[in-house]
This record gives sequence, C-alpha cells and structure tokens, in this order.
Amino acid sequence: MNMKTSTTLSRLSESATIAMARMARELKSDGKDVISLSLGEPDFNTPDFIKEAAKKAIEQNYSHYTPVNGYLEVREAVCTKFKRDNDLDYTPDQIVLSTGAKQSIGNIVFALVSPGEKVLLPAPFWVSYSEVIKMAGGIPVSIETHIDNDFKITAQQLEEAIAIHNPVMMIFSSPCNPSGSVYSYDELKSISNVIRKFPEFYVISDEIYEHIIFEGTNYSLAKFPEIYNQIITVNGVSKAFAMTGWRLGYIGAPTWIAKAAAKIQGQLTSAPSSISQMAAKKALETDPSEIEFMRIEFLRRRDLMLGWLKEIKGMKLNVPEGAFYIFPNIEYFLGKSYQGKKINDASDLCMHLLKEFNVALVTGDAFGAPNCIRISYASSKDNLQKAAARIKEGLESLK
Repeated sequence: MNMKTSTTLSRLSESATIAMARMARELKSDGKDVISLSLGEPDFNTPDFIKEAAKKAIEQNYSHYTPVNGYLEVREAVCTKFKRDNDLDYTPDQIVLSTGAKQSIGNIVFALVSPGEKVLLPAPFWVSYSEVIKMAGGIPVSIETHIDNDFKITAQQLEEAIAIHNPVMMIFSSPCNPSGSVYSYDELKSISNVIRKFPEFYVISDEIYEHIIFEGTNYSLAKFPEIYNQIITVNGVSKAFAMTGWRLGYIGAPTWIAKAAAKIQGQLTSAPSSISQMAAKKALETDPSEIEFMRIEFLRRRDLMLGWLKEIKGMKLNVPEGAFYIFPNIEYFLGKSYQGKKINDASDLCMHLLKEFNVALVTGDAFGAPNCIRISYASSKDNLQKAAARIKEGLESLK
C-alpha cells in the first residue's frame, strides 16, 4: 500500500489548540477530571432569536445552492453592519461569505500569496495564520513583541520588517488571539502611515473579537482612507454571537480581491451553508447591545482569573483589553524540574500541567511566543477557580 502523503501536508503542524483539546478529551474518557481552557470558544449557547431565524429559513426552503459569495441579502446585511459598527463603506460586491473566518483568511492568502513570497505575522499570532501561509507555499515571517508592550508591534518594527523581507502581506488582529491586545487609534494611525508607503503591500485585519473589548473603542484598520484599498477586513459571527459551529465568516475588501477570494472558494467549498447565512443575517442585523451580557461576563471572568493568577510567584502578567484569553510569560519556570523531569519550554510546561494536574492550556510556541502560554477564560467561574488552583499547584511543584 502506498501511504505517501503530499509535501504540503509535511509542511503543516496540527493545530495546537485542537491538539490540546483532543488530548484533554482523551484523558477525560480515561476518567481523568480534566479542566480544559484550551479552545477559543464561548461557553454560551447561540441566542434564541438567531436559532429562530435559522428555523424560519428551513421552513422557507433556504435549502439550495447559494451564490459562491453568499446571498445578496446577507451581503447587504454585512455592509450595513460594517457601516454601523466600524464606519466602513463597503458594497455587496466587496463582500464574500465563507465557511468561517478561517476560510475567509485562507481564501485571501491563496488568492494573493504566491510560492516563496513572505507574509508578516506580528507575534503572538493565531496558530492557523502560519499554517495557511505554508499551505499556499508562502513563508511566514514573525515580528517579535513583548509583554511589557502588551504584545503590540510598533510602526518602526513594521517598517523595518518590510524593508528587510519585502513581504506581500501582513496578517494582523485586534483584539488579538492569543494575547487579548487591542490597538489604540493612535497606534493604528502610526501603522497606517507605514502601510501607505508600500502600495503593493496588503493587510488582513482579523477583527473577529471586535465586540469583546473591555476598555476604549475598537478601531478598524480600513478606517484610514489612505490605506482602505490595501486592507482586507475579516470578521464573522463565531465569537460575539456564540455561533462557532455555524461556520460563517466574511470579508470586506477591494472588489478585485473579493472576486479573487470568491474564485478560490468556488473550487473548494462553493458557498457556506444557506441556513447559516440566514442565521448570520439575523445576528448581523442585531444591535451589539443585545449581546452585551456576554462581554460583561467575560470581563468579570478576566478580572477573577487575573486575581488568582497574580498569586503565583514568577508568572508575569499583563491586562488583556479584549477577547477572552490571558497570555502570561512563564520564563521563570523554564529549566525547573518535576520528579526529575526538566521543563525545557512552554510545551513541556503545558504537558506537565495537563498530565500531572489535569488542566489543559496551550503552549505559546504555536503562537510564535515560546516563553508564554495561553489561558482561555471562556468557562464557568467554578471551572476557572479550580483551574487556577491547579495551575498554581502545578507551577509551585517545580523545583
């Protein structure tokens, strides 16, 4: 039997978040009391008014193929949402609906990145960014940031990276997964001043966590008119509306990029689910105040979790302003040992906490930040309190 796989597959790593969740499930099935804080998924259910819209769509026979870029009425709802929430002007032909924001990003990368071309990734970055770039034959280039600067790149860093690497693109997120960092207007303005100097340089602005922000206002990079035509805004309904399983993401982009993304999508998945599109339409038409209760609860959990983690000697923390993650620096614990087994890196530390203390986290290696770990607080207060106690015990066990 020929079991040879493609060279593309050999370039890829398994998603670290999915891998850790899988290991946690396996241990649970073996009877272990594992608390998993590894996946980036709200623990709320999809609101009833969205589920009712899906039921109505089924009853009205929204059950046939849709246009590759999505129903016109849903793309119009995306345009209205962009104007209402982000003060961005897009037309329906600039919108492409996809099977989740992950596919939206993949479509763009495959449409714009040729083999051998470089793509900048401010680190830490979402685990799938680098892998999608590799699938397209591109070369991911990390730009290092630090917890002391809340894991944000500066305009100077960006300009230097462009000068050195001559990249075609950058993938950027605010609020950021995994750090929870949110860029201010002034920070984005400085970055936009660099981008405008390089008119053939494009930026994917991943704004999937835009409604989960705790201080200030979220600003879209495409809001700066001088770079509007260089920005592809990516969003979706997974995080803010607790619709991860519905798989519906979308982009707003210059028309030629939207057409290119649709061409890629047409050969992969055609269009996203017709029912998910109509459910998303209802979500997009809903004022964000209707989901404010989720944001408030995430803020409460963030503050609780930070309070518990601050009791752990050696764990370096900052205060994330958005999303639902804490991304502490754990250098203090590297080189220590547990029962003769040395902790060499963040991956070793996460496996130690999982196997010995039954709490699942994600190594920062996967996010381009090898001295950090990601802790999701999208879980109940009781689970978070137990997990924090286990993390404390696990770290204090290291000698």
